[in-house]
Amino acid sequence: MEMNREDLTVRDKLIYHAMTGVCTPHFMKHLYLSWMRDPCYSIEENVNSYVPMTNEAKQQKLKSAILTACSKTPYEELLELYRSKDIQILTILDNDYPEGWLNSYLPPVVVFCAGNIRLLEQPCLSVVGSRSPSGYGKAVLNEMIPPLVAEGITLVSGLAKGIDQMVHSCTIENSGATIGIIGTGLDLTYPRENASLQRKMMAEQLVVSEYPLGSKPERYHFPMRNRLIANLSLATLVIEATEKSGSLITANLALQENRDVFAVPGNITSRLSVGTNQLIKAGAACVLNATDVLEEMRTQWN
Repeated sequence: MEMNREDLTVRDKLIYHAMTGVCTPHFMKHLYLSWMRDPCYSIEENVNSYVPMTNEAKQQKLKSAILTACSKTPYEELLELYRSKDIQILTILDNDYPEGWLNSYLPPVVVFCAGNIRLLEQPCLSVVGSRSPSGYGKAVLNEMIPPLVAEGITLVSGLAKGIDQMVHSCTIENSGATIGIIGTGLDLTYPRENASLQRKMMAEQLVVSEYPLGSKPERYHFPMRNRLIANLSLATLVIEATEKSGSLITANLALQENRDVFAVPGNITSRLSVGTNQLIKAGAACVLNATDVLEEMRTQWN
């Protein structure tokens, strides 16, 4: 049974549909734009205008999935579940929604947040890299993070293995601020080895997800997660990356949205430096230390 349109605001409806886990980021954007034009549009009308009429089977499948999901648990009950877990909900309609996301091609219409949501208002730098960094990559990160933290920059990464985990841990060790953007629900951890770090960040820093509670680490979640990492900050720093690294996806997303990309050069015989060296060759700023990063940031942000 469809939600009572008279009882729910556009914001409520967007949150409810995000909580069901049925709607993709693209469809959530469609719902947002549609309801901003006319809050009374039904789900059937929204699906019909999203899926081509020639694909009636897909239309019916999407309608059925949405209506079934919404009929399982009332909105207020779901909302109370999130409140009980201290999860805050931020939407594209809110005044404190990050400008970086707002100005991107595919902004997250609803995000779920655990921790200090005010960190989203701070100057951010996204830092990404290999999940299996070399000794060189680890040394670079340990040298670069403290000066960046000292300048009050909030460091953003994806709570994955390797460089991501090191970014968050090193920032915390240096009494800095860090944001983790994940590809699962906030009640799950991927990889599991980061469970204690994620819990600590949810209590003292900030962990953000576009996916509702219970969402598993599906493969297609992570490219979508990467766009949030790239677009939240005005710049992305890549420390080590193979030729087909997910870090390059994040860097390319940042470039597509006119964000700055910084890359640390590496040994031309190392596969972990192929991606960063290619970024530099393609025009990314070559940075050798934190001073280079800060100078690039001041040039672009002042």
